[in-house]
Amino acid sequence: MKRYLILLLFTFQGLMAQVQFEARVSKNTLGINERFRIDFIMNVDGDNFDQPSFDGFRIVAGPSQQISQSWVNGRSSFQKIYSYILQPAQKGTLTIKQSSIEFNGQIYKTSPIKIVVTNAVAQERDPSDRPQGAGSETLNLVAEISKTNPYLNEPITVVYKLYFNNINVTGFKELGKPKYNDFWNQNIEIKQLAIEEGSYKGQKCYFVVLKKTILYPQKSGNLTIEPLSLDIGVQLPTNRTNMFGQMQLIDDNKIVSAGAKTIHVRPLPEATKPEGFTGAVGKFDFKVTPSKTTLKNGESLDLFVTATGTGNMKLFTLPKPVVPNALEMYDPVHDEKVTTSLSGMSGKISDKYTIIPQYKGKYVIKPMQFSYFDLNSGSYKTITSQEITVDVLDGPMQAEADATANASKNVITKTEQFKYIKPKTTLVSMAKNDFYGSNLYYGLLLAPFLILPIIVLVKKKKEAIDSDVTGNRIRMNNKLAKKYLSEAKKQLNNKEPFYIALEKAMHNFLKAKLHIETSEMSKDNIRELLLSRNANPETVQSFINLTENCEFARYAPASSASIQQDYDKAVLIISELEKQIV
Repeated sequence: MKRYLILLLFTFQGLMAQVQFEARVSKNTLGINERFRIDFIMNVDGDNFDQPSFDGFRIVAGPSQQISQSWVNGRSSFQKIYSYILQPAQKGTLTIKQSSIEFNGQIYKTSPIKIVVTNAVAQERDPSDRPQGAGSETLNLVAEISKTNPYLNEPITVVYKLYFNNINVTGFKELGKPKYNDFWNQNIEIKQLAIEEGSYKGQKCYFVVLKKTILYPQKSGNLTIEPLSLDIGVQLPTNRTNMFGQMQLIDDNKIVSAGAKTIHVRPLPEATKPEGFTGAVGKFDFKVTPSKTTLKNGESLDLFVTATGTGNMKLFTLPKPVVPNALEMYDPVHDEKVTTSLSGMSGKISDKYTIIPQYKGKYVIKPMQFSYFDLNSGSYKTITSQEITVDVLDGPMQAEADATANASKNVITKTEQFKYIKPKTTLVSMAKNDFYGSNLYYGLLLAPFLILPIIVLVKKKKEAIDSDVTGNRIRMNNKLAKKYLSEAKKQLNNKEPFYIALEKAMHNFLKAKLHIETSEMSKDNIRELLLSRNANPETVQSFINLTENCEFARYAPASSASIQQDYDKAVLIISELEKQIV
C-alpha cells in the first residue's frame, strides 16, 4: 500500500510540472542608439529552437546558450536560456515575433513582445562593455548650432562633427536622420571628408565634419531639431600585443547621437510692421528698371522688379507694379540667381513684366515700395523706387478710340435691322421612309460579316504576342525599370536628390515584386526572400550593395561619372531581378 502511495505521489507531481517557455527583454522602451538583451527561457530541455526573424533589429551578439540544473530538497529544477543582444534599426513600435521549441512531440511558443524605439538618447558607455585595456578612447557626435534664438526667417547653421581619439573609425551608417520640422533647410555640400585637429571638452582630439545644413525658421516659438544618430564601425585598442610587440585592435560598433536641439525663434515686431511687408529678412537693395521709356505704336517694354542682397531670398514675394489702364501688362517671368552657403542665401531675384501700350500719350508708373526686416538694426527698412514715365509717340489717342467705340455701338444700319429675318422659306416633307429596305437596314445586316474577320485577326495577333514570353518579359523589364527609375534619372545632376530617389526606386521595386512593407526591409530578409524566389546570388548581393551605397554616397564625394554608373547599374539589376524572380 505504501509503495502505491509513493508512486501516486510522483505521478501527481509529474502531472503538476508544466512546460514553461517565455521571452524576456531587459527594456521595452529605448532610444535608437541603445541596445537591449532578450532571453528565451525554458524549464525543459526543448528541441528545435526556432528564433524569430527580429525584423527591424540588428543582432549585435548571440545567440548564446546557458543551461543550469539543480537539486533542492529532493526536487530538481532545469533551465535553458538562449540570449541575444539587439540594436534597433528604425524608430517606432516594433514587434518581436513568436519563438518556438518542441518537447515530447508538442510545440510551445512565446508571446510576441512590443518594443518602443524613440529618438536617440544621451548615454554613458558601461565600463564592463569596454575592451580590455581601453578607456581613453573618445568618440562623440556633436551638432554645433550657430544661434539658438534667431528671428523668424533669420538663417542659422547646423554643423555635425564627429570627434574621436585613440580609436580608428572604419565607416559609418545613419540610423536616425535629423528632421527640421518648421524650418526651410538646405544641405551644404561637403566635397571631401577631411580630418582636422581640435579639442572636445578640453581634451585634444581629431574631428571630421560630416554634415552642414542651413536653416530658416518658418514659425516662431520653441522648435526642435531631431537628432542625427550614427552606427560607427571602429577598431579599439587592447592591452594585448602580437609577436612583434604591436598593440592588437578589435573591431566593434558604437552608436553615437548628436542629441535633440531646441531653437527659440523670436517673432518679427508687429507694431512697426509696414504695409505690404511680404516676409523679407536680411539686407537688400531694390530697383524697378524699364528696358525703355519711349515707344512707337505696337512696341513693348520690359519692366524689371529686382531685389538683391543677403537674406531669405527664396522665401518672400516681390511687390507688383500698378500701371494705367492704357498699358496692358502680362504676368511676370520670375528669375532667381541665388547661392546658398553657411552664411545664408545671397544673390538676386527678379520679376520681368511685359507691358504693351494701347494708345498714344504719356503714362506714369507710380513708385513701388519694398520693405524688409534688417537683422543688424532689428528694425524694418523700406525702399521706394522712382516714378517712371512711358512716352508713346504715335498711335490712336485714347479719347478718339473711346468715341469711335461708342459710335460703333450706337449706330445700327438698315441692313443690320433685318439681318435676322430669313428672306426665303424652305419646306421639308413630314413623311418618313420605312426602316425596312433602307441603307441603315442593309448596313446593320452586313455588319456582322465584316466585324467577324476583324475579330479573328485581332485574336490571332494577341495570341502571337502572348506566346512571345521572352519578348513580353523583356518589354516588361524595361517598362518597370523606367517606371521606378524615372525620378532618379531627372536628378542625375543633383547628387543627394539622385541617391534619395534611387534608394526609393529600389525599395518600391521590392515592395511591388515581393509584396513586403518597409518594416520588413532588413538586409538579411531581402536576401532570403530574393534567393527563395530563385534570384541569382550575385545579382542579390549587387542589389544590397547598391542600396547601402545610396546612403553613404549622399555624404561622400561623387563625380557625375560615378552617378551615371550607379544609375546604369540600377537599371541592369532591376531588369535582371525581374527576369529571375518567379
